[in-house]
Amino acid sequence: MIPMVDLQRQYKTLKAEIDAAIQNVLDSAQFILGPNVSALEKEIAAYHGIPYAVGVASGTDALLLALRACGIREGDEVITSPFTFIATADVIALLHATPVFVDIEPETFNMDPGKIEEKITAHTKAIIPVHLFGHPADMNPIVDLARRYNLKIVEDCAQAFGATYHGKKVGTMGDFGCFSFFPSKNLAGYGDGGMIVTKHSEMAERIKLLRNHGSAVKYHHTILGYNSRLDEIQAAVIRTKMQHIDIFNRKRRENADLYRRHIERDDINLPVEKAGCMHVYHQFTIRSKKRDGIMAALTKNDISSAIYYPVPLHRQEVFSHRNIDEDNLKISEMCAGEVLSLPMFPELESEEIRFISDVLNNAH
Repeated sequence: MIPMVDLQRQYKTLKAEIDAAIQNVLDSAQFILGPNVSALEKEIAAYHGIPYAVGVASGTDALLLALRACGIREGDEVITSPFTFIATADVIALLHATPVFVDIEPETFNMDPGKIEEKITAHTKAIIPVHLFGHPADMNPIVDLARRYNLKIVEDCAQAFGATYHGKKVGTMGDFGCFSFFPSKNLAGYGDGGMIVTKHSEMAERIKLLRNHGSAVKYHHTILGYNSRLDEIQAAVIRTKMQHIDIFNRKRRENADLYRRHIERDDINLPVEKAGCMHVYHQFTIRSKKRDGIMAALTKNDISSAIYYPVPLHRQEVFSHRNIDEDNLKISEMCAGEVLSLPMFPELESEEIRFISDVLNNAH
């Protein structure tokens, strides 16, 4: 069986380092907001060339707290993509604001910046571009629009740690960059975890309050906050993997090149990498009108595959009561009917990629 991601292979490679890091936390008995969280925040800030990073409990919480720090509230509108995981829009609705969906580019699956301006109203307060599957969103026109209309930008970088756009790392071009350390991510822990990076000192301090019940001094609470602290054991695991993240991403890119070399079908659209972008291939996602036959052939040969995402957010039941302009979201709907993600992780072997490609090439 070839899985979508094999976490055991990576653990075996790093076992001594990871076991030692976890044991050090157990020996210290500092489990909440300890030295590993502080060190990881500094290391991730330095990696991104940005002054502040704040660890939180999940990638979803990273988005939620960033929107709270922006002052998003009831009656506001936040523009985002309908072709992403539910968390991106969930957090908008949880703050009683309105998610406004903009259709995507069929090549990158990212929000089409040329379709954003027509969705901006007097109620629009922020944009959440998603760097989906590891390919950066087209940020220059998004940043230009945000400046022109005085909008905040919260970058959803959950699937794109280390990706770059014209030399800038994702997460550094907006007001906030939000990352997930879910176990399958490019940089991952062994449970939930998240991080917010920002250039703004006052915003970083506000997020520190928000993640800790609105408290900077024990038992003194200045705002309503959350229990959203990055776990110390998770931080220790992530710090260990952080030392290898560029190697992991390079291996993903090499694996993507192997897929491109071996997949030989005219009726399949392979992932693209636009000029000036560095894709980090959290997923290797193809498009085909013959998806179901391809998926069946892979399954028959014990090869995992997955559909990310079968139902665009504007079609989700949770948003069914909202007045959403579905006519302008046709690319998202087309992609939902054609996308298929193939196994992708740094430890995937070249022989496995060749086998997957052979099965795919011969599928009906």
